[in-house]
Amino acid sequence: MKQAIPERNQVDSRYKWHIEDYYSSFTQWEEAFRALNDALPKLSSLAETFCDSAENFWGTLKTLDETSMQLDRVYTYANMRLHEDGTNAQAQSMASRAEQLLISFSAATAFVTPTILSLPEETLDAYLRHDPTQAKLYAHFLDNILRQKAHTLSYREEMLLAKSSELGGAPQQIFAMLNDADIRFDPVLTAEGETLELTKGRYITYLESQDRTLRQNAFHSLYRSYQAQKNTIAAIYSASVKSDVFFAKERNYASSMEMALEDDHIPLSVYDNLIETVHRHLPLLHRYVSLRKRLLGVEELHMYDLYVPLVAEAEQEIPFDQAKKTVLEALAVLGKDYTAALKHGMESGWIDVCENRGKRGGAYSWGSYGVHPFVLLNHNDTINSMFTLAHEMGHALHSYFTWEKQPYLYSGHKIFVAEVASTCNEALLMEHLLKTTPEGAARRYLVNYFLEQFRGTFFRQTMFAEFEKITHEMAERGEALTQETLSKIYHDLNVLYFGNDIVIDEDIDIEWARIPHFYNAFYVYQYATGYSAAIALSRRILTEGEPAIKDYLDFLSKGNSEYSIDLLKGAGVDMSSQKPLEDAIAQFVRLLDEMESWL
Repeated sequence: MKQAIPERNQVDSRYKWHIEDYYSSFTQWEEAFRALNDALPKLSSLAETFCDSAENFWGTLKTLDETSMQLDRVYTYANMRLHEDGTNAQAQSMASRAEQLLISFSAATAFVTPTILSLPEETLDAYLRHDPTQAKLYAHFLDNILRQKAHTLSYREEMLLAKSSELGGAPQQIFAMLNDADIRFDPVLTAEGETLELTKGRYITYLESQDRTLRQNAFHSLYRSYQAQKNTIAAIYSASVKSDVFFAKERNYASSMEMALEDDHIPLSVYDNLIETVHRHLPLLHRYVSLRKRLLGVEELHMYDLYVPLVAEAEQEIPFDQAKKTVLEALAVLGKDYTAALKHGMESGWIDVCENRGKRGGAYSWGSYGVHPFVLLNHNDTINSMFTLAHEMGHALHSYFTWEKQPYLYSGHKIFVAEVASTCNEALLMEHLLKTTPEGAARRYLVNYFLEQFRGTFFRQTMFAEFEKITHEMAERGEALTQETLSKIYHDLNVLYFGNDIVIDEDIDIEWARIPHFYNAFYVYQYATGYSAAIALSRRILTEGEPAIKDYLDFLSKGNSEYSIDLLKGAGVDMSSQKPLEDAIAQFVRLLDEMESWL
């Protein structure tokens, strides 16, 4: 039997993030938590004097920014501790308390936006003239508030919505506990009769195996566990969608999708253009599926056959240290400043590398302004894990460069641009590998890997986006979201997207039940748009050199000081058009043609 998943305390410290860079101990965190908790009544009282004078106006905004920065550290640390091991009772308590503190802070500061919106125009103009420095700093912040005036409620109503956000976020928390801490999968057999432990972290590794028996058994074992919870998970997801619909209606949006996109001033046409463009090019995905069937030489292609590399002899085991070295080499094209920051991050305790029991699945980059970015991985010594490292370090360095140049006010990133930075790293890594790999099995492996990444990031995430659009529109019409309904929607989308040359296995109908991103509505489409933008940026960097690199690093350093559409235009990509989508598809076609020549 394969080596058991280690407990957290069995993982080598070299492969753990330096979480103590936040707080040296739980006691220090507790002190920070109590200080913030004690400060909340004072924050609420600021509402009484907020706009009495220009001095109070700017002073209050500064105080709230400083408090928010400290809260961000408390909240992030507690949740990262939980993500290390979801079964840790102390971490569960800390994360729960931090969540409540965040909600209380939101309620205590709910007066800010409605009060600003209630100010007479001449009063706000006078405050702006009183302190030009602050006026310049807060210009984008204020514009972002004023443009959403129609969707901002009274102070009392804003307080009620802030307090109810804990209920609104409950489905996500419940699903996370079920998915990360409670759900278990039956062990699986290989073709040779070996018994292997199945976890979410190992699932894709098994689907990439040349052992078709293992792939099939892992596929059915995983989805059997979700089938056993299908009604519960359907109820959780339905509650999440209803929460989205409720908040959208209360804020006078025409739809929950409009509310989600308006947060970053993204036109609805961007979402619809993505789905329309992908639908127009679905024959290309069908062509790829057909090629995969022929190259695998199977009578029936199943969903569990989609991940296995087509060139088995080129498979490689890539230990973490080797993955770091290759990623550094690939991203050297971004110049010495980027490379130095990348190397520093990979050697300075930013990364939690290995899977352990209770650890959150998947990967992410997170962190707090004034500390440094962190990266959670579940590294499996595969090429996919190497690309994940490049991806998450793209997120991390986006934060790193932003935090060097921007104040806390603009230190975040909207997801629309955050996925560009991470996926650009992946695109540059792929270009490096293709350039340095001669004709033969290894190159074929990479071509197939690129096409799989494209299928998973561009086509599959768009399918997810369409699923969210359908389910939210149903809820907005008052239609029930049962497990039968959700599974049928998901089945029909798989038929549409993958075509006739693959068996749409019944178990795939329940895949919606294991996607955590669905609890952050209208999030996943940005993987597809970000992928398109990243392809365009990577091509510009490689063909234009220094001018493009300068624009790109400037983009990385701007945080959310501008709207995402404008940030990308500054970097040379216009996402309000279909051109980046079409350009990305053109690259897919070029490599698809190369794959077809193998026959």
